Amino acid sequence: MEDEMKEYYSKNPRVAPVQTVHVGQLLAVNAEEDAWLRAQIISTDENKIKASSVCYVDYGFCENIEKSKAYRLNSRFCSLSFQATKCKLAGLEILNDDPDLVKVVESLTCGKIFAVEILDKSDIPLVVLYDTSGEDDININATCLKAICDKSLEVHLQVDAMYTNVKVTNICSDGTLYCQVPCKGLNKLNDLLHKTEDYFHCKHMTSEYFISLPFCGKICLFHCKGKWLRVEITNVHSSRALDVQFLDSGNATSVKVSELREIPPRFLQEMLAIPPQAIKCCLADLPQSISMWTPDAVLWLRDSVLNCSDCSIKVTKVDETKGVAYVYLFTPKNFPDPHRSINRQITNADLWKHQKDVFLSAVSGAASSSGSRNDSAPAPGSPGEGLRKSHPEVIRKPLLDHTSSFSLEELPPPIHLSKSGEHMDVYVPVACHPGHFVIQPWQEIHKLEVLMEEMILYYSVSEERHIVVERDQVYAAKVENKWYRVLLKGILTNGLASVYELDYGKHELVNIRKVQPLVDVFRKLPFQAVTAQLAGVKCSQWSEEASMVFRNHVEKKPLVALVQAVIEHTNPWDRKVVVYLVDTSLPDTDTWIHDFMSQYLVELSKAN
Repeated sequence: MEDEMKEYYSKNPRVAPVQTVHVGQLLAVNAEEDAWLRAQIISTDENKIKASSVCYVDYGFCENIEKSKAYRLNSRFCSLSFQATKCKLAGLEILNDDPDLVKVVESLTCGKIFAVEILDKSDIPLVVLYDTSGEDDININATCLKAICDKSLEVHLQVDAMYTNVKVTNICSDGTLYCQVPCKGLNKLNDLLHKTEDYFHCKHMTSEYFISLPFCGKICLFHCKGKWLRVEITNVHSSRALDVQFLDSGNATSVKVSELREIPPRFLQEMLAIPPQAIKCCLADLPQSISMWTPDAVLWLRDSVLNCSDCSIKVTKVDETKGVAYVYLFTPKNFPDPHRSINRQITNADLWKHQKDVFLSAVSGAASSSGSRNDSAPAPGSPGEGLRKSHPEVIRKPLLDHTSSFSLEELPPPIHLSKSGEHMDVYVPVACHPGHFVIQPWQEIHKLEVLMEEMILYYSVSEERHIVVERDQVYAAKVENKWYRVLLKGILTNGLASVYELDYGKHELVNIRKVQPLVDVFRKLPFQAVTAQLAGVKCSQWSEEASMVFRNHVEKKPLVALVQAVIEHTNPWDRKVVVYLVDTSLPDTDTWIHDFMSQYLVELSKAN
């Protein structure tokens, strides 16, 4: 269009600059480098259009121009919608007038391509921007927020310096530590959190403090062990469940949206200005023979220093690129003798004996310690009822009283399927080809969503411990950011396990550390995935092209199934149904998938 504008205005002698203009008028403007752009008048005076008085509607920026460069916009150039939309970055609204923020946003965003998550489709949409150009997606909103933190409140560890009264707040399964070091920022944070506690205590908790619009990168408050703590939302699973990172302890957990609170407006700007107070550390000078941390070593380290508030550290190296400090760690009674440091004590050979097929859950016990939910109970009758206790109980209680295998009697009952000749509403989560796809009964999907949310919330605070895994047994497994009910199909030599998702019909490879026992409360709902075969069409071998056509018509779609036969089996995951599938989404006609595929096969054979 702009090329057409240039052609039209440059070569049409009858087109002249406008003589009079008014606010809101659309113009064609001869801009820099002989470009012709659409613009809208904002304000005028007799000789010039005032500063910032035209907005280029396809680019969103404003400038003042001479009248001699402004032309009436021909109607042929009005059909294309304006290409620039004014947006607000979520989480940064209170800092809109901060000149430092404007500079940061401009430097991070101008001239770049982003993925946009629209949170609120108002006149000025509320959005989150993601830079997807690298290996990992970068949340631009969160990056901007971190960039304008008060640098005077950051902790800058110095090499060879000693720090006392250090608190170890989190220990990960790879031996990484998170510590709090006394500093100006930590003191100010504690003071603000104390004021927030008093504020909530004196003020009735109204709906304005509940999180109505959760999004990744949002900073809010979570009540844990009698204190309000800062958390950042890192993953939104659903309207009820999400993952959070504790900014000042390094822990992570899953919580219900209803358990989070907005930071009161009077404290918000100060709270956002304080940098995260959790410092990522690694033990320095460990023997090279120590590569993969064992469960015994991690548990010994946690027992020795976790949540101890009067430890000491000596910094040997700071890796700015990784954001990690390498330290010698001391308990109070051993400071400052380097030979009695935690670094030396943990080299005990007995702690590093790897046990075959025994693994430590990757969920951090420290994450449970600071990241547990409060004592509020789940709704009566929900899958999590009776499981969620006050946090000390969660830590002390094992996930199960034993880790032995389960008999089939302890599995949920088979899911109800319609009889031959009956219809049922289904959803197809996975489709390989007409001879093999998976259906879920539509009426049970809400129950499955609730169960998935409760599994996320429960396993995020479950105790770490050793488990022995067995093939062909049912477990819970973490795939990406969610927990699934799975059948363990095999154990690979590289620390991975092959699992089958019993509710979704997918085969996945997961880290064996992500496999945990499936507790009884999650064994009530029947497994939702049922293997199916399309009736009414015969083909011994489906080509990749035909399989793709089938997938495009059924996968991730709600359909109606007419049951031809149900093939029962002792194992619920080995049951199979033969069904006709009908797509009823079109208003005037129903599409029978077997008719469509039969016609496709006929046309394919003619073409060949």
